[in-house]
Amino acid sequence: MVVLDNNDRKGKLFTAFMSILMKDMRAYYLKPPNISWGLLFPLVWTGMFFVKSGMGSENILSLLPGMVSISILFGTTSMLAVTVTFERKAKAFERLLLAPVPLGLLMFAKTSGAILFGIFNAFVPFLIGFILLTDFSAFVWEAIVPAVILIAAVSTFLAMFIAVSVSEVFEAQTFSNFFRFPMMFLCGLFFPVSELPDFLQPLSFLLPLTYGTDILHGAIAGNNMMPLSFDFLMMLLFILLLFVLALRNIHRKWVM
Repeated sequence: MVVLDNNDRKGKLFTAFMSILMKDMRAYYLKPPNISWGLLFPLVWTGMFFVKSGMGSENILSLLPGMVSISILFGTTSMLAVTVTFERKAKAFERLLLAPVPLGLLMFAKTSGAILFGIFNAFVPFLIGFILLTDFSAFVWEAIVPAVILIAAVSTFLAMFIAVSVSEVFEAQTFSNFFRFPMMFLCGLFFPVSELPDFLQPLSFLLPLTYGTDILHGAIAGNNMMPLSFDFLMMLLFILLLFVLALRNIHRKWVM
């Protein structure tokens, strides 16, 4: 009888999780901020750098890890800036907090949509590279796929930490840029971290995108600067840290 009760509770929690996820997907995925920042901006940057590279296969392969990372970063942060901040302003999030759903599960449901959105965005540069006849046969997909998932997760939890710290959508977007644009130039997306000035290199290793991009560089072009196992470990630690910090902010500002 106890097992049945536990199964019933798990079923209800799963139903609540899917309901929140599907509601967010229907309500927010095609909103203008997500289309402009989440889809068009990475697409334009991807096309710009591919064209600037002369469309040679070697140049495309060197740019592809950065383009994948930036597509995920802007897609996920744009998503959370809308969903969490807008629902908080409309008092919808407070109603969710009153539901008999654990806070951790609630926040995971709110962020899962953004993670999926980021994973979808990641394959836009791959699609462009495929159209440009880039040879993907040497890619290590066993590392690329989990790296894409981890980059999407860490970017999403960073966005959640930002979104729960502000009260307006435009504030979340502005605050996000405080992290997004430095990461574009400090995390090895367009040029190696080793080529940065000495005083900037330590900052690179404090940013999670450095490790995710390094995995992609190794899996796509074989030029990673750190062991992939270390990169994966650091990504997992950043995911855990950002998730805990976001939950702490919610408890401090919204619950207590």
